[in-house]
This record gives sequence, C-alpha cells and structure tokens, in this order.
Amino acid sequence: MPLIAKGRELFVGPLCTCALASFIGIFVDVRGAAPVPPQAAQQTSAQTSAARPVGTIKSISGNTITLTTDAGVDVNIVIRDGTRLVRVGPGQKDLKDTSPIQLQELQAGDRLLIRGNLSEDGKSVIAASIVAMKKADIAEKQAHEREEWQKHGLGGLVNSVDPAAGTITIATNALGPNKDVVIHISKETILRRYAPDSVKFDEAKPGALAEIKAGDQLRARGTRSADGGELTAEEIVSGSFRNIAGPITAIDPATSTISVQDLLSKKIVAVKITADSQLRKLPPAMAQRIAMRLGGAPADAASNATAPVSGTPRIGDVPAGGGQGGSRPAGGGDFQQAISHMPPASISDLQKGDAVMIVATQGTQEAKITVITLLGGVEAILEASPKGGSSTILSPWSLSGAPGGDAGGPQ
Repeated sequence: MPLIAKGRELFVGPLCTCALASFIGIFVDVRGAAPVPPQAAQQTSAQTSAARPVGTIKSISGNTITLTTDAGVDVNIVIRDGTRLVRVGPGQKDLKDTSPIQLQELQAGDRLLIRGNLSEDGKSVIAASIVAMKKADIAEKQAHEREEWQKHGLGGLVNSVDPAAGTITIATNALGPNKDVVIHISKETILRRYAPDSVKFDEAKPGALAEIKAGDQLRARGTRSADGGELTAEEIVSGSFRNIAGPITAIDPATSTISVQDLLSKKIVAVKITADSQLRKLPPAMAQRIAMRLGGAPADAASNATAPVSGTPRIGDVPAGGGQGGSRPAGGGDFQQAISHMPPASISDLQKGDAVMIVATQGTQEAKITVITLLGGVEAILEASPKGGSSTILSPWSLSGAPGGDAGGPQ
C-alpha cells in the first residue's frame, strides 16, 4: 500500500487463516467442555490455582517441558502419569477430532495449550491435559495458505467503503496505471485487522467492515470476475500503515534505529528496524526502470531501457500472484515478488543521505514506529514521483506469515 506504506500491493499477504490464531485464542477443556474465553480463564486462574498457559515448546527434559508462553515467559510444565495429551490440527476450533499423542512425540517448536494447576512453589504447572499442535502441521498449513493467497489474492489501497452494499473499492498497485477493483463482502467473509503497533499477522485480530477506511492497505482472497474488476472475498486482511520516503538523516546501529526526513510531511521520523523488518536495496538499473514506469513510459520501453543486472529480477519477469490462478495481464509485473527475490540488506548497508522508501506500523504512544519494509537505492524513483506516487509500489504486510509470502514467510 502506500509508500506507500504498508501500501505495497499490499502486502504479501498475511497468512490469512492464521494457523495458530484460533488455537491460541481457545481455552478448551479437553474433556469436551465448551471453550472458555481468555478473560474468563484468567479470572478463574486468579481465584484458584488453575493455570492454562499457551505457547511454544522451548525444550524437553524427562517429563518436564519448558514452554515459552505467548507473553514471552518461560514456564515449566510437569507431565505425570495421568496427564492426557492430544493432538489437533491447525485451525481446529474444538476437540472433536483430536488424536492421542505421546510425550516423546513432542519437540521444540510445537505449540501447546495446557490445563493444569500451579505447583506449590508457583514456579511450574502440573499438567492435567495438553492440547498439542505440531510444528510441521503448522508449517504445512501456512504453506498452503500462502499458495492460496498467491493464486487467488490481490491487494491495494482502499478508495471507498460502502457498508450498505457490502463492498470495498481498492486501487491495485501494480506498476503502471492503477486499476480499481470492487471487493464484495458477505456474512461468510473472514475479516482480520492488523494491530497499530504490530508487523505480525499472528497478532491481527478479528475485524469489522466499519473499521476499514479510505487509505487503508487491504488484501483480499476469493473468486475474481472474468474481467478482473470484481472479487467475491472469502477473506480480507486490512490495516492502517505509515508510508515514509526521503533521505536518511541519522543512523544508530546500537538501537537499530534510523531517522528519515519524510518528503511529504517535511518532518524527521525515527523508525525501528527489527528482525521481522524486510530490508532490500535496489540496483541502479532496476530503480531507473521503475522510475521510467512511474513517469509514464510504456512497460516494454521501461523494461528495456537499461541492460539487465545479472541476478536481479526484472520488472515483468517474475510471475504475478494477484490474479485468478496466479496470472496477471502481460507486462503488469509483480514488483513485490521481485523485491522478495533480492538479497536481504541490513542497517550496515545504509548510509546517511541515502534515499529510502519505508512501509511501517502506525505506532502508538507506547511503541515506536517499526519498519515493515525498507527499500534503499530509490533516488531515481523519488525524483520521478516527488509527490508520493511511488508509494504504491511497496507492500507493508508482515514477514511472519503474511498472505502471499512475498516477505519471505514465517520467521
């Protein structure tokens, strides 16, 4: 979406039906009781010694599992002879189709939901039951979902929302003239929304049509009409992201922070680079071709204006993932896919004065603005589109499981 901020075509796409989202949020009694909302579970824990941690296995020693919870705390889970262990598949919302699993089958990286009691010293949980989701199952589902987003997804910036008609109009952002697409929403459509201070799709929450507004980044997956002008959505992921473009004014490697003088706002903006941030640097020849496209040059002329750089994807060379069946009109090019195939860059590759385009989180008062995508080597692009038109060539979606997988997949 925007630069475009999480404005890339727009993101890779988050992993639309996050393999863990439903599992993490379910507090289920393995005996078949109805799911208990997290808030209620927390209240119960406060009143008794009951505990229901959810997290990822860090290590296993004998009959004790070290679990890193989703809050980032390590908890020791003690397995006894009477502990019941069952396995569920990613996305499963109840325990009707579980299968038994043995302790020795569990390994680091597997996801667990524990039901048990705190030990007397309060330092461990004695497990009554464990619901497990295997790391391999999660990876398989994520791969399938990325494939579905690539084949049947498209993204862009929201132009307008019509709640009465249940439609959202977006401007897709392949290089060249934008094309409006009308997204149709039904009661079956899954809506998810990025948190303002997060770059991870796993942290996206169920959303509502009323939350989506003009200027948001949006990616939808579903069935597209023959002419490509409409899409009946099965799933939608949206978010409000920041687009920043301009020269770097300062770099602080110790804190992984850079400051950029944004060309549109004329303000200095400090942004944080994390392990989940995607950094790339365009070769000069590729940047010049993109600049020509933004300046209105025909696709063929722009692609052939300079000799190809060895090992560098050319605009138009990379198969697009935005149309039905993964196809796009010839010459459309998929810039996001091209970026994803470039070698990663690091903060050490940046210098004061370099021009960059950034897609970042909105940030909150408590959290700094975090880089989702940073693209260097863009001097020619910014010169060709000084008023921000270049912002429509980046995608903001997260590196960890975004739909489409152009950010590299889960970290």
